[in-house]
Amino acid sequence: MDIATLREAHPDHWMRAAAIRTLTLDAVAGANSGHSGMPMGMADVATVLFEKHLKFDAAAPLWPDRDRFILSAGHGSMLIYSLLYLTGYKEMPLEQIKNFRQMGAKTAGHPENFLLDGVETTTGPLGQGISNAVGFAMAEESLRARFGSKLQNHHTYVMAGDGCLMEGVSQEAIALAGRQKLGKLIVFWDNNNITIDGTVDIADRTDQVARFKASGWHVQSIDGHDPDQIDAAIEAAKKSKKPSMIACKTHIALGHAAQDTSKGHGALTDADQLAAAKAAYGVNWGAYQVAEDVKSQWEEIGARGREDRVAWEARFEEQSERRQAEFNRVFAGEAPKKLSATIKAFKKQISEEQPKLATRSSSQKVLEVINPIMPETIGGSADLTGSNNTLTGDMGVFDETNRKGRYVYYGIREHGMAAAMNGMALHGGIRPYSGTFFCFTDYARPAMRLSALMQIPVTYVMTHDSIGLGEDGPTHQPVEHLAICRATPNTLTIRPCDTVETAEAWEIALTSQKTPSVLVLTRQGVPTLRTEHKNTNLVSKGAYVLAEAEGKREAILIATGSEVAIAMEARKLLQDNGIGTRVVSMPCMELFAEQDEAYRRKVLPAGPVRVGVEAAVRDGGWDRWLLGERGREAKQAFVGMTRFGASAPADELYEKFGITAENVVAQVKALLG
Repeated sequence: MDIATLREAHPDHWMRAAAIRTLTLDAVAGANSGHSGMPMGMADVATVLFEKHLKFDAAAPLWPDRDRFILSAGHGSMLIYSLLYLTGYKEMPLEQIKNFRQMGAKTAGHPENFLLDGVETTTGPLGQGISNAVGFAMAEESLRARFGSKLQNHHTYVMAGDGCLMEGVSQEAIALAGRQKLGKLIVFWDNNNITIDGTVDIADRTDQVARFKASGWHVQSIDGHDPDQIDAAIEAAKKSKKPSMIACKTHIALGHAAQDTSKGHGALTDADQLAAAKAAYGVNWGAYQVAEDVKSQWEEIGARGREDRVAWEARFEEQSERRQAEFNRVFAGEAPKKLSATIKAFKKQISEEQPKLATRSSSQKVLEVINPIMPETIGGSADLTGSNNTLTGDMGVFDETNRKGRYVYYGIREHGMAAAMNGMALHGGIRPYSGTFFCFTDYARPAMRLSALMQIPVTYVMTHDSIGLGEDGPTHQPVEHLAICRATPNTLTIRPCDTVETAEAWEIALTSQKTPSVLVLTRQGVPTLRTEHKNTNLVSKGAYVLAEAEGKREAILIATGSEVAIAMEARKLLQDNGIGTRVVSMPCMELFAEQDEAYRRKVLPAGPVRVGVEAAVRDGGWDRWLLGERGREAKQAFVGMTRFGASAPADELYEKFGITAENVVAQVKALLG
């Protein structure tokens, strides 16, 4: 690679790109950690994209109709931080660049969406960004169909590396995008042939161009350092009705001694080599410095979109007040005012009718009253629609023939589905939910974790929640999954006991602003236990007294989901034996932990023996509530699972593993001595 030739061919472009490269070198050297090579290799692509194509206004980073730029190769975070600083984002002064990777800085090692408005999604776990981008593009298509192209008409651009494309989730995302014909999704592949362990071919020989073509994409191959080729490729991609992949042949750590080597992937901190690279670039800027004329050019690029943004605001003002209010509501993530009344009316009806339903069926009944009043919901399933019960009659199917459809057939792609939902939620204007079997959270887990980390209210509808699913056996019977979900920070794991609690769970999920919800639902039917209607959302308390002891309170049974009915049956047997027993339904441990101590002690007072009942392993928050918050408040026992399940009818399995009212009674009696 002849640096001099590149400089001479496009001197102005070269200097703008050099600003990204030198800031990257300085920041990584200053932090003594980071990843220098990717920003240095993709600086030319980024420069052309931001200068000539990306629709954005640095002064209005949350403008709803901006193009979205996603750095899927999040380890190259100094690329986006440099761009934000150079184009004039207020949140990115030079001081942030100097504090790269330091405590309290917005310039974290990998880009975090909750730290900077200019960062659309948290990336770093490879493959997640390109998969989120599919959700961003789907959201844009849906909202354009709903609100019109005057309000929503933008592209989603992604920079992905070899590592992103090796991760399995990328194929789930690529295939979904191709099937959906997401023509406003454009991916730049940083084709530098380098990984940490060596050249790509030591681990992979995939023809990526053929792979994308086979998945229904428009594909081009270019020199990733030639601004004319980059510009022409983007123009061609924008004209395609298919999603586009531009294979950009680049040199990692361009111009540095570590160019085209694995060392170039990581932190390039040697002072002499850094100086030599700057000399090769033809700059004599000091550390963290950019020539004034170059910085001014970048700031002009940052202001280039102001005219488009002002024109959009004028178009928005032309809309009716009702349309403006609805647009603002969905982008603010606010539920419609009628949601509360709708849920209350539904609960009252159920308390009167008292059906016996699987809570997965209960969930569908709730959605049947929610979806008509919340047009921002987009549902789906990973090829389990009839089992997850996530489709309602009013939705229509989202595909290339019907962008107003609100139901997505994701196929057997749990991970890609979850990542796409993250993208939809991050885009704004959409409330995504989708389902699979609870056991298959294992497939979706990395994206579910990022929902929590990114503070986005995605709803996961997880059915077939225990050995209660029966004959499909231990491969499909979750036992450890409740514990995993409960161990994840900023996640609401809600396991309702009946249809009323399921309705309350949905109300919580759809009014959450910064927390994802995992709704854990049964395959088998359960009775209605909330037979006395209450307007109050009791699930929002996390736990509450479902049935009080008659006479002296000697035992408290704490249960979740389908096992609450078992606890109620055990209570009757204990009361018949003169043992006063309270039953506490605990659908959400996280919400109960948020209540004040007085309420928690009122629900779980010291003194009575405690028995937890749940068809899962004990690990998962149970000790706090069984032992008492001080660890010594009660004699206790747990009735649940200690091993994987088995293939048999559900009733036989509950008997086999001792999750029965009779065993609960025996445990209480043993504790009472």
